[in-house]
Amino acid sequence: MYRRSFSLLSSEDSLLFVVDLQERLLPIIDKGEVVLFNVRRLLELARLLGVPVIVSEQNPQGLGVTVGEVSLLIPESAPIIAKKSFSVCAVSEVRRELAKHSVSKIILCGVETHICILQSAFDFLVLGKEVILVIDAIGSRFPIDHATAIRRLESSGVTLATTESIMFEWGGTSEHPQFKTISRLAREKLE
Repeated sequence: MYRRSFSLLSSEDSLLFVVDLQERLLPIIDKGEVVLFNVRRLLELARLLGVPVIVSEQNPQGLGVTVGEVSLLIPESAPIIAKKSFSVCAVSEVRRELAKHSVSKIILCGVETHICILQSAFDFLVLGKEVILVIDAIGSRFPIDHATAIRRLESSGVTLATTESIMFEWGGTSEHPQFKTISRLAREKLE
């Protein structure tokens, strides 16, 4: 019997966490259009494969709600959780939602890399989760903050991945029932 490597992702052991892609924050993110493009592709596939999703919004009264293009793709079952803390794990509602899913891998995307993504990733590690950072679906206002945070996270045990590698790992084979969708999403280009 073929057994997949413990390091490879599957749609059964993953949870996609979308952090703070909000109306007033996303427009000031360096390469924000790339972040949005890749988060959209991850959400579309997560929805088709039944990968659980949790969404956070940092101080939505000040920064607005999740951008429309993303909110349209959020599964109905996915909670959108408002927060004031930078780490999503500091919010009891997030921990309750996380407990509903028996997943070992948290896939993080969103903003900002050096603040909410970094602090959340470190807290997920403390909770015993494997953290996968989607490096082409995260961003910060300034490139130096983004790059430094990625180096710090990687040296602390966070796994780096790209949107496309996650999509194909979730599928696992070209015989997967959703392979045509995975292939279509992989061929999409940012316009």
